[in-house]
Amino acid sequence: MVAIIPVAGIGSRLRPHTFSIHKVLITVAGKPVIDYIIDELLSVGIKKIVFITGHLGEQIQNHVTEKYGNIKGRRFSFVEQKEQKGLAHAIYMAKELVPDKEDVLIVLGDTVFKMNLQEIVSNPASVLCVKKVKDPRRFGVVVKRGKFAKQLIEKPDNPISNLALVGLYKITNSTLLWEATEELFDKKLKTKNEFQLTDALQIMLDKNEKMEIMEIENWFDCGKPETLLSTNRELLSLYAKKKKIEGNLIIPPVYIDKTAKVKQSIIGPFVTIGKNVEIDNSIIADAIVENNASVKNINLKTSLIGARALVVGKPNRLNISDSTEVEF
Repeated sequence: MVAIIPVAGIGSRLRPHTFSIHKVLITVAGKPVIDYIIDELLSVGIKKIVFITGHLGEQIQNHVTEKYGNIKGRRFSFVEQKEQKGLAHAIYMAKELVPDKEDVLIVLGDTVFKMNLQEIVSNPASVLCVKKVKDPRRFGVVVKRGKFAKQLIEKPDNPISNLALVGLYKITNSTLLWEATEELFDKKLKTKNEFQLTDALQIMLDKNEKMEIMEIENWFDCGKPETLLSTNRELLSLYAKKKKIEGNLIIPPVYIDKTAKVKQSIIGPFVTIGKNVEIDNSIIADAIVENNASVKNINLKTSLIGARALVVGKPNRLNISDSTEVEF
């Protein structure tokens, strides 16, 4: 099996952070988003991975090579998508690296999932993973017939289903996937002005390819600030260990890197603090503070602080009498 991870997007919804760092390298609950995906793939024995890169692609290649380069038997490849033509086009760029009749596992790079991946890998059928969402208009949606897909629609204005494709697909007929994608290209079939993977999969359905639907619970979107912070909260709740730092109040769950320096502060709940961060005389909750940032004399909540950022507030001093109410 070959895994394909498309990570060519510019991450416009996470600007200004993604001007200088790729969105999949943003740290959530102690490690970059892309590491959660790679670790899951390696845990089920998938070592052939193709990364489709673009914007800041060298960052991803450097990170992956440095962290995972010594794994025995791994075959990581990096293919640049020079033009942003859509997800179907990105996946198609891996065609020459997928042997004939080999299964393909597609995982979107800004998706974190916790599930029994082995159950998908060992399933003899193609599998589309879905989750019920409140607003399906942001996603491709699935209409089911029994346990199989009947119809797929990309980002519908008027959704006829609340089952959203979550960015995890296992395709057993890769030959048909390439043929369906080529049909999109030949007929110039675009949705939202792009060649969509959802549309290619629909062509496969039209050609009687069966695709089993699997609902998953633990799926986390990391594509925009509010969902990134939500994912941080969820993953910290699942994995964070208790932390104590003398002279500070630490309210779990939090992740604080061992190289961080925290003084006279209140940290938590739901805070991730990266490598070599300095925090002094501050209160931080529901936030991510990236590597080498400094935060001093400030109260932060629901915040993303980028790498090497400097955030300095002004210490306040009060001398107030009884029965006084003060708001800042």
